[in-house]
Amino acid sequence: MPTKGSRNSKGDTSVAIDTRPPMIRLERLRDGESVVVAEGYIFEFERRGYLTAGSFVPEVILEHPERVKSLHEEFVHAGSDVVLAFTYYAHREKLRLIGRENDLERINMEALRIARQVADDTGTLMAGNICNSRIYRKGDEAYIAAVKAIFKEQVELAVKGGADFIVGETFGEYGEAALALEAIKKYGNGLPVVITMLSPNPMDTWDGINIGEACRMLEEGGADVVGLNCGRGPVTIIESLKCVRKACKGPIACLPVPYRTSVAEPTFFTITCPGSETKAFPL
Repeated sequence: MPTKGSRNSKGDTSVAIDTRPPMIRLERLRDGESVVVAEGYIFEFERRGYLTAGSFVPEVILEHPERVKSLHEEFVHAGSDVVLAFTYYAHREKLRLIGRENDLERINMEALRIARQVADDTGTLMAGNICNSRIYRKGDEAYIAAVKAIFKEQVELAVKGGADFIVGETFGEYGEAALALEAIKKYGNGLPVVITMLSPNPMDTWDGINIGEACRMLEEGGADVVGLNCGRGPVTIIESLKCVRKACKGPIACLPVPYRTSVAEPTFFTITCPGSETKAFPL
């Protein structure tokens, strides 16, 4: 069987197809192996000019679905074992900001359809995706209810779209991550759950919980995989990840951002343009 990136006798580049059932491949985690998940669609499509920095709403799914499919295929070709549906920031609150709330189901189902197609074509897993709501407020019951509704909608659509498992990601506060886990466990039809935290401070969440302790509680709450994503680069995420590994018993995830972070500028949103104090990233 050709491997990813190999060439056949005609010189054509091929992509390996793993014929094992998806859940069998997921067992690799329990066997101590690794599963590679390529993501970063928001930043990549912003770089290519297909979505707007600031709001970062993935309208490209409806406007240029062929580009989304192509990027999924690029990621698989590069070695990803998972096609992550591009539903990050495709939730009701983000769509409301640009007047497209009525497109919520359409945009999510199209993203899931594209991801499912590429996963089936390449023999990879397909994951649904939910993320930080941008409106969570600790202790505010109205906001908490709104966040729960946001997660419920997207989890149910992920199930409808045929996801093999569901990723909840980029939560700066344990409280919001716990709500995401609760929604996936309640509405996810038994699908495996991955929850990853943003680590803005080296060892603590924004709601003041040690990052290892937060991940441990998520693991004990039923997450199959816990870990860190976004914010920190490959070098500056390591110490936080060590804390997670020490606290947790099961598989852990790590998805740093591909930015040149440093001790002085540990997160991508603290990086400044060379020779100035201007922030390099357009938040």
